[in-house]
Amino acid sequence: MCTAPRPSNKERNVSQTPKPGATDTAAAFEDVFTANGAYVSEFALQGLKPAAARGLALVTCMDSRIEPLDTLGLKPGDAKILRNAGARVTDDTLRTLVLAVYLLEVDRVLVMPHTKCKMASVESDDAVHDLILEEHGVDTRSLEFHTDNDQLGALGHDLERIRHHPLLPKGLPVAGAIYDVDTGRVTPTDL
Repeated sequence: MCTAPRPSNKERNVSQTPKPGATDTAAAFEDVFTANGAYVSEFALQGLKPAAARGLALVTCMDSRIEPLDTLGLKPGDAKILRNAGARVTDDTLRTLVLAVYLLEVDRVLVMPHTKCKMASVESDDAVHDLILEEHGVDTRSLEFHTDNDQLGALGHDLERIRHHPLLPKGLPVAGAIYDVDTGRVTPTDL
């Protein structure tokens, strides 16, 4: 997870006071919906097939420092990109991979966590629960965050979960790599 400070409403060009008739929620998203107008005026993805044109599924972190398409020389439509905190292979990730393999032409999977990941820098889920409770007063103990400060060990475990999942094809190519947030380099692992 990115730990950079969050831009203020002013830095995001979000109006501090809602427009007449607008709710606070509408004002909070005004910048992104306005930007979408510019996107729509140059939209060029109509007709793009929903399949993964290059057969790739990428499991990576939600960290804002990762630009998955650019990082791997991909373009829209080339891959199915699954993002979550820590790039972990959760039950939901496995569910999505099963759908991607059988319905969306995925024939290989890359799991790519990154350096300086918050989810790999804390000791345990308990530490994250305690931090959120202490700083925000919210008890999150009903959630599993899948933290693991042994990033390579966690990656190896996650790769094995995919390789041995009973609903995924035997022999599905599955690889791991680490993305360096300071250089952009992707280093394959031997796991």
